[in-house]
Amino acid sequence: MKNFTTVLKIAPAFLLASTVMHAQIKDSATKEKKIEEVVLIGYGKQKKSDLTGSITSVTAKDFNGGATSAGQLIQGKTPGVQVTNNSGAPGSGTKIRIRGTSSLSGENSPLVVIDGVPQDFVGVNGVSDPLALINPNDIETFDILKDASATAIYGNRASNGVILITTKKGSAGRFKVNFSTVASVSTKMGNVDVLNADQFRDFVNANASESYRKRLGSANTNWQNQIYQAAWGTDNNVAFSGGIKGLPYRLSIGYNEQNGIVKTNSFKRTSVGLNINPKFFDNHLTVNINAKGTFTDNRFVDGGVIKAATYFDPTQPVYDNINTVPGNGGYYEWFLTENKNGVLTNKLNANANANPVSMLNAIRDISSVTRGLGNIQLDYKFHFLPDLRFNVNAGYDYTKSEGHKVKDGNYKAGYDDRGSSNFYSMEKNNKLLETYFNYVKNISAINTGVDITAGYAYQDFQTTIPGALTYRGTGINSKDLDFKTQNTLISFYGRAIFTIDNKYVISGSVRRDGSSRFFNGTRNNVWGVFPGVSAAWKLNEENFIKNISAISTLKLRAGWGKTGQQELPALDGNKPNNYPAFASYNPSYPEASYQFGNQYYYMFRPANYNPNLTWETTTTKNLGLDFGFNNNRITGSIDVFRKDTKDLLVYADEAAGGLSNASWQNVGDMKNEGIEGSITIIPIKTEKTTWEVSFNATHYKPVITKLKDRADESFNMEVGGIEGAAGNRIQAHAVGYAPNAFWVYQQVYDANGKPVDGAYVDRNGDGIINTKDMYYYKSTTPDAILGFSTKVSHKNWDFSLSARAVLGNYVYNNAASNSSLQSASTNEYLQNVFMTTPQYKFSVPQYKSDIYVENASFLRLDNINIGYNFGEIFSKGSNLKIYGMAQNVFVITKYSGVDPEVFGGIDNGYYQMPRIYSLGFNFQF
Repeated sequence: MKNFTTVLKIAPAFLLASTVMHAQIKDSATKEKKIEEVVLIGYGKQKKSDLTGSITSVTAKDFNGGATSAGQLIQGKTPGVQVTNNSGAPGSGTKIRIRGTSSLSGENSPLVVIDGVPQDFVGVNGVSDPLALINPNDIETFDILKDASATAIYGNRASNGVILITTKKGSAGRFKVNFSTVASVSTKMGNVDVLNADQFRDFVNANASESYRKRLGSANTNWQNQIYQAAWGTDNNVAFSGGIKGLPYRLSIGYNEQNGIVKTNSFKRTSVGLNINPKFFDNHLTVNINAKGTFTDNRFVDGGVIKAATYFDPTQPVYDNINTVPGNGGYYEWFLTENKNGVLTNKLNANANANPVSMLNAIRDISSVTRGLGNIQLDYKFHFLPDLRFNVNAGYDYTKSEGHKVKDGNYKAGYDDRGSSNFYSMEKNNKLLETYFNYVKNISAINTGVDITAGYAYQDFQTTIPGALTYRGTGINSKDLDFKTQNTLISFYGRAIFTIDNKYVISGSVRRDGSSRFFNGTRNNVWGVFPGVSAAWKLNEENFIKNISAISTLKLRAGWGKTGQQELPALDGNKPNNYPAFASYNPSYPEASYQFGNQYYYMFRPANYNPNLTWETTTTKNLGLDFGFNNNRITGSIDVFRKDTKDLLVYADEAAGGLSNASWQNVGDMKNEGIEGSITIIPIKTEKTTWEVSFNATHYKPVITKLKDRADESFNMEVGGIEGAAGNRIQAHAVGYAPNAFWVYQQVYDANGKPVDGAYVDRNGDGIINTKDMYYYKSTTPDAILGFSTKVSHKNWDFSLSARAVLGNYVYNNAASNSSLQSASTNEYLQNVFMTTPQYKFSVPQYKSDIYVENASFLRLDNINIGYNFGEIFSKGSNLKIYGMAQNVFVITKYSGVDPEVFGGIDNGYYQMPRIYSLGFNFQF
């Protein structure tokens, strides 16, 4: 596999930087222009005061510090937007949800557009989150489009909102160099609450037979402490900006290295960004060139390590220098003794947990990912008609990943294959071409501003995944099938905005999208139309309010729009599911080859499909109020909304007689009602001191209103797989309930409040306990999401903090449900248990008991930052700032697990968020 070194990655960028610096020193400095505050609205921009849709803008000055992925920058910063970390592993990135969920099985993430280039929804092999490939230090603003009147201009991919990311650009001013460096140390939050060695001995002695009691060891091992570490990290960035003879530019180079709190886990990212923004022909032609390159090296931790550390017997030692067991590699492993022809031999117990320290050393799972993202945008203002502009945007997004996973045959993890070596790769080529005309004219005769846009968009996604090769020490090697696919989107769109008397703003848009994903041999379901309309009344411009000095801003907004959904979950190995409606034949898997004579052949088999599959559509209504008082020392907004989704895309059972027992179908409807609001107050604003306080809150309630036709009230769709018995699921979709509601039995308790083993409430009163007595108990949907932040600056000092609270969400504690008295007497080994097990005394795991669905409400202090600015200590125009920062400072919760913020609501070996302490320096010359 290609081995990128840091020097090779950044050397070309430094050569380019030196050239730019040499040319810049010779160029005269010009004054920088102050740009009027505007907000991106998709294929254009608009003054914030004229917005009619629900759009929030977050700029660099309000970003969270210490972010290693783009999503973390805005965590807790804006209402209606929930950002959840995928895990605590470095580079794992985030999941973003805007106003909850709109789909059951389809994609629920927003469309992300970086510098005008819409991103792919499908992941990349060897990368936890594709957005982690973008350097957060290069980002200038997030413009978040939340309601359909704002997002309809993006049509078929906008049901879950749109995030427009703009990266930093240069300005035609004096030459600047900005260098920042941060050193950090990460530690764990805590351990899963399992028994220690002495407690476990008591547990086994009280509940196991003599044969199992004899298996207890004499050690006192905290297995979780064995796999965790204090991990160091560094983030270094240098940016050169200015203008060479009227050519504004910004060149940035970054290097981020983060080691995980789980040993052997690491993430390294080298990034290069170049933005050039010249203007020609007396400023009639504006050129924006954006180019970004990232090179990422990852070493992953096997997903079973944290589970193994949770359950491994604490009375056993890490190493075993006494017993000879083939495949234990010198580590303690559970083994069985066999008598073969009178000879006693030891062999590994295949059913037992593996030694977690052995797993760390046995498995080396690495990847290298290269990504190039760039576009050139030309905006021409016609000489003969300056009110008319023509804009063309051509973009290209290329990603190449290579991975190699090795399992050492000397250890249990690789012993069955006598060692294995797996090679995989992936290549993605995404192309974009967009053009539009924009006409802006202020018609003074009727005191009306007109802004009309009409355009065309073409985007093509190609994915190639060569079959992964696996070599085994047993000589039984294998190769997966090669995979290649393509998806194309063609769109026509238009928008008109009318601003009347600077008081009334009316906006309407429509987009017609064609997607190859719904091609079924005809064009019946290929095209969809997505309209949107909104209006705003600027009350503060009315005479009856205009003279009230206390009111700075008062605007009423209303919007309606329809958006689409075409994104389906990827197939195994991040393979896009591009042709679910088209009849096709695919090669069979290697395990399903057929024998003719002495030769095995791959066969072609029909793929399951649904020719009637079509768009999932969401209709949104929004009513909002923007306000500002006291010269905008108090500002904020309130929005109420309702989203109605129909033709839900769901992978559901189908009647017998088809090619499979399940297929992708449009089977149901869902509604989601909510309210959100934010307020920012500046209590103090003087020449030397400024204090700003911001608070936001969101509430929404999604409810499934329809599933399959002709289904009775008991029908549901089980989801949410859990660790334990094969096929167990703990959540379900059902009419009248929130998506992913927990579907469980109601636990019975005795007079002392202790749970009764295996006893559940007979909810229907028929005298029989069966699935008809199960009920829908809570869900992962919170009652409220709160965000709080404050910033104080006094002279050269500044201080900031940000916090979040999520109230009323529930998590299924799978670590606890997987523990029972059986853990001390099954399959010839001992397994540690959750702290509640000796109290509950369940003889076998009660996976479906509601006792394990726990309130996971929490308050988390995300970030504290204090800094001091030394000012011009080097030379005029220079600057030095030193700051200290703590992240994930504390969490207040009743949840019994380590971390209550688990995406998906099932806690099963979750890689906890680290607590991070950082020291940073920022130099500007």
